[in-house]
Amino acid sequence: MSDQEKPILLIMAAGMGSRYGGLKQIDPVGSHGEIILDFSLYDAMLAGFERVVFVIKEENAEAFRGLIDGRAGKHLDVRYAFQKLDDLPDGYEVPEGRVKPWGTAHAVYAARDYIDAPFCVINADDYYGSGAFQTMYEFLEGLCNEDDLSGREAGPDRYAMVAFQLDKTLTENGHVARGVCEVGDNGVLKKVTERTKIMWRPSEDDPETKVPAYTEDDGGTWSMLAPDTPVSMNFWGFERSFMDAVSDGFPAFLDKALAEDPLKGEYFLPSVVTEKIESGGAEVNVLRSADQWYGVTYKEDKENVKNALQSMKDKGFYPEKLWD
Repeated sequence: MSDQEKPILLIMAAGMGSRYGGLKQIDPVGSHGEIILDFSLYDAMLAGFERVVFVIKEENAEAFRGLIDGRAGKHLDVRYAFQKLDDLPDGYEVPEGRVKPWGTAHAVYAARDYIDAPFCVINADDYYGSGAFQTMYEFLEGLCNEDDLSGREAGPDRYAMVAFQLDKTLTENGHVARGVCEVGDNGVLKKVTERTKIMWRPSEDDPETKVPAYTEDDGGTWSMLAPDTPVSMNFWGFERSFMDAVSDGFPAFLDKALAEDPLKGEYFLPSVVTEKIESGGAEVNVLRSADQWYGVTYKEDKENVKNALQSMKDKGFYPEKLWD
């Protein structure tokens, strides 16, 4: 397997973190100025990833390069792709007044010229843990090896997703968006349903106990979820052909969004995956993680993340200075 055929890590980093109030992807959380991305990149490098593509806003390029190129960039082949509002298929234009990005599938679409092998997609502002990267790399490496051996038997495309337990992904400081997964007995993903407002709520059986719940009417009613419900944190693994699915589905999404919600409609990555599953064009292996997820959704989350990462350094899971 040549270097050009090894799995690629694609990192979605174009979001500005509106609830957090700033460019949280480059906010230091480590004792030596590390950002969450540093820990993800370190874990990815140890797992075997060598090529990394960042999807960012062009206006943030200098800030990202300043933090990445002189540290992780010395050990990894780093490229940058820009998610632009006007990067649309021929015949489409940005509607007047639209400023919101087109969503996570559009972020992947922005990197289409940099992806020539099986690839992993993650968020820039999530801490996933080393086990998730190791498991995903092994899955993608298997796809690469099959390609080296002149392909495999015809059948559905093979994808993978690392699923986390819902209760290990929530914050005490507000609501979060999560992709709630339905998984078959064979460990294959059936569907992902986006729930945009999930948070801890008093249990209906015992008000003193908090359980995860979601609302679809701004808090008018709440539906409880089991704490161990598997959820997607946008940690996906794909064959290269997934880029074709994203590109092919983009016009249909735009037709619907421009007619129904031209200023806010979003092209979600899980929606593309679900459509492939429902059409029989893909099978998604669910790779379970028991690790605690960490992220800074709200400013109040930052101290908890800093303490957790320092504790991992103290226990020897990470060196005190990651990139020395």
